[in-house]
Amino acid sequence: MARTTDTDLAPHELRILVAVADAGGFSAGAVTLGLTQSAVSRSVRGSERKIGAVLFERGRNGARPTAAGEQAVAHARRVLRLLDVLVAEAPGSVRSDAAREPEGPLRIAAFRSSALHLLPAVLQRLRERHPGIEPQVRIVRELGRGTAGEVADGRADLAIATLDGARLPAGLVVHGLFEESYSLVYPAGHPAPRALPLVDWAENCGSYTRAWWGAQDWIPGATIEAEDDGAVLTLVGGGHGMAIMPALSLVGAPDSVEITDLGPKRPTRRVGYVTTPELAGSAVVRALVRELRATSSAV
Repeated sequence: MARTTDTDLAPHELRILVAVADAGGFSAGAVTLGLTQSAVSRSVRGSERKIGAVLFERGRNGARPTAAGEQAVAHARRVLRLLDVLVAEAPGSVRSDAAREPEGPLRIAAFRSSALHLLPAVLQRLRERHPGIEPQVRIVRELGRGTAGEVADGRADLAIATLDGARLPAGLVVHGLFEESYSLVYPAGHPAPRALPLVDWAENCGSYTRAWWGAQDWIPGATIEAEDDGAVLTLVGGGHGMAIMPALSLVGAPDSVEITDLGPKRPTRRVGYVTTPELAGSAVVRALVRELRATSSAV
């Protein structure tokens, strides 16, 4: 029989690491867990001793994870989530997969346009088929590690992500769903849209389209940088410039804008989902993937 060793971290130690990281300090983490600050401090010191690394930088303003701490906390979140899934799904393991009804929380990370124009139909189908599943959605900007980083860090079970050219964290399960094209968007009725100034937002023009953008000598630098694609559409519709936007961002575009195809060499991007190897086989994630595939086939 396998035995625990002095280097094993117990679930309560993992929860303390996550609480300190999320709360930004030992005292605040203790409050969230209903423990004393000294108990939390002892636990973190014990975890650091077992791992062999300093996990938090202590200071007057709280505690911040070190590089080793960030990795440890990410692993802790993923292990704790897997334990939750084990508890939720193990009682039904004596039954066939067909008879087991998925239930429990399901944490989803999505970038804005996918949350607005893809997820609503997916979640509706999911609730109709599996009322015991409790979706929890976080909208994350597709910058840096983006939505995939939420999965890698244990904050989400599945992320809807842009895939082409993205630096996805290693060790994740990645599957494409559909490809969307970019189009030229401009004020309705404008006779020379390519002569207009560019309205853009930070998440646009990712590495998957950068080469195309760089080869277009008619595209000026952005004179207006908006917070998100919705603000871009409003600004373009108000006559403040033109934009180059992906298809999801243009679902339900107002009548104040016109949309023109950029031709056969137009840029495209792939949209897909990302999860972890350990959660890919869970009932709740499998149920969500089925609805994502069914819904995205119509995009």
